[in-house]
Amino acid sequence: MTESTTSSTPSKDAPAPGNARSHNSSEPAVDTGSEGTKEVARRDLGDDRGRTVIADTVVAKIAGIATREIGGVYDLGGTGERMVGKVRDFVPGTSSNVTQGIEVEVGERQTAVDVQIIAEYGVPIHQLANAIRRNVVGAIEQMTGLEVTEVNVTVHDVHLPDAETPSNDPAQPPRVQ
Repeated sequence: MTESTTSSTPSKDAPAPGNARSHNSSEPAVDTGSEGTKEVARRDLGDDRGRTVIADTVVAKIAGIATREIGGVYDLGGTGERMVGKVRDFVPGTSSNVTQGIEVEVGERQTAVDVQIIAEYGVPIHQLANAIRRNVVGAIEQMTGLEVTEVNVTVHDVHLPDAETPSNDPAQPPRVQ
């Protein structure tokens, strides 16, 4: 991933984490202290009425949902993450983790995303990766206003169709959007 331009140490001109107003053009990272997450304060240019804080988990959820929308993506995450996800599916009262297989680095105005997937067999992987990039970039930029500098796609495995699961047309691979 690219190096983030966000500093975890506020400058002397930066507002304290509780202050709501800033005239400084660069906002500091705010360490929330919960589970090591950092929220990055982002102020839109030309708006002195406040700041918008977008947590890393928000960007990760958007990227996870956008990735799952692409035909040809069987699952997200590496082996360990998928095993934990399968266990979570059997525990009553838990929901699926949409950030599984997604890592983000959020700066003041930019973000970078790493996506780990399992591809369906028969899908051209280079086209699948490009479709994921387009969808993730579009979703994040539209919903957050952050510029996506890169989307790195790692294909961990290829899912082979089960002999028991009938497909509509075995000669046709799954469609990539």
